[in-house]
Amino acid sequence: MTGAEILALTMMFSFIALVFTGFPIAWILGGLAALFTALAIIFQVDFQVSTNVDWFYTSMSIDRVWDIMENWVMVALPMFIFMGILLDRSGIARDLLTGFSRLLGGVRGGLAITVTIIGVLLAATTGIIGASVVLLGLLGLPVMLEAGYDKRLASGTVCAVGTLGILIPPSIMLVVMADRMAMSVGDLFLGALIPGILLGTLYIVYLLIVGLLKPSFAPAAKTEPVDLAAVIELIKAVVPAALLILAVLGSIFFGLATPTEAAGVGAAGTLLLALVKGLLSIDVMKDVLEETSRTTAFIFAAIVGAVCFTLVLRGLGGDELIEGVLLGLPFEPTGIIICILIATFILGFFLDWLELTLILLPLVSPVVAGLDFDPVWFTVLFAVCLQTSFLTPPVGGALFYLRGIAPPGVDLGVIYRGVVPFIIIQLIGLVIIFQWESLVTWLPAQAYG
Repeated sequence: MTGAEILALTMMFSFIALVFTGFPIAWILGGLAALFTALAIIFQVDFQVSTNVDWFYTSMSIDRVWDIMENWVMVALPMFIFMGILLDRSGIARDLLTGFSRLLGGVRGGLAITVTIIGVLLAATTGIIGASVVLLGLLGLPVMLEAGYDKRLASGTVCAVGTLGILIPPSIMLVVMADRMAMSVGDLFLGALIPGILLGTLYIVYLLIVGLLKPSFAPAAKTEPVDLAAVIELIKAVVPAALLILAVLGSIFFGLATPTEAAGVGAAGTLLLALVKGLLSIDVMKDVLEETSRTTAFIFAAIVGAVCFTLVLRGLGGDELIEGVLLGLPFEPTGIIICILIATFILGFFLDWLELTLILLPLVSPVVAGLDFDPVWFTVLFAVCLQTSFLTPPVGGALFYLRGIAPPGVDLGVIYRGVVPFIIIQLIGLVIIFQWESLVTWLPAQAYG
């Protein structure tokens, strides 16, 4: 192993170690890039270690960062974030819960299925995990517990369903992935749509089975009889969310707008919806804009740091090292993809989606491209694998979002045990998508040929 490769490995392991310090990820990435640039120069001068990295990499980093800031696709990011945060305050989820719980509550597992359906609809309109988990936890968890649901099943349902927003478009993760992979956001949105719905369907099938085999875990709730008025109320609750989904995803699917333009349509539609519901005020707008700015700044700062980090890592030969390790595995190309996904799943226990997307995905994508796999299919597989990172301890984000608002008696131990079946379901979904590539590729092919 060369001196440059040793530096590259040290750089990667330093990043993993520093993540656990809780220091801002952007500063870790940018700081390591500067530190290892300096180390590479010192090693070249004092120890005659050959590397491609010199101080010219500093100006190269600035050029790369400038290219990202000029990227028109990234304009969609703050608009989708704005759309999700404002929807969180629009009352759509509360109306949907009331309507669906009256319709399905009398079925064993019906309340959990209601939460799942609402979660899918929220995922297709928000794309923000924290907002979805907290909203579903505040609205759905008390209702399920009051109806006698098992605490583990109820909490696991909320956590798992809340994570669908990271996969079902318009997902901010998919926007970032498209930028890092230099691919069409529209292709990625359409490719992830069926897998996202597939996961939601698998959750519902599981909840029906639990209700059938273990009625005490998911009992039927006492609800008012379903009449015409209840159906009308449900339709009134579903229509705004459906119209918003159609405006955003429909405009992309039918070629009426680019994803960036569709993000603008979604943001404008959300504003109109909040105005019609009488929830648009100066205080609300101030809170939404502040939260949007904060979230956008966090993501962009991490992207800037990651650009510098990956540039220096590649200069040290890190990408060639990873490519050599993967291609040196005694497996066929399919086995190499499986190894990448297994490594991603394991790393998801310790790192979150942003870190893995910004660092790991660009490093393994050349290997995948060289093996002639469809890049959209692989990226969606990678996204599904990353979805599990929100549920896997010790740093699963969804677990802590729910714990922060959960009622007494629902502690982290309960939540940990509750998400295990849903992690298994997600892995089953990953296997299905792996086996049937057309689940990802069919919709983009229909839209764009």
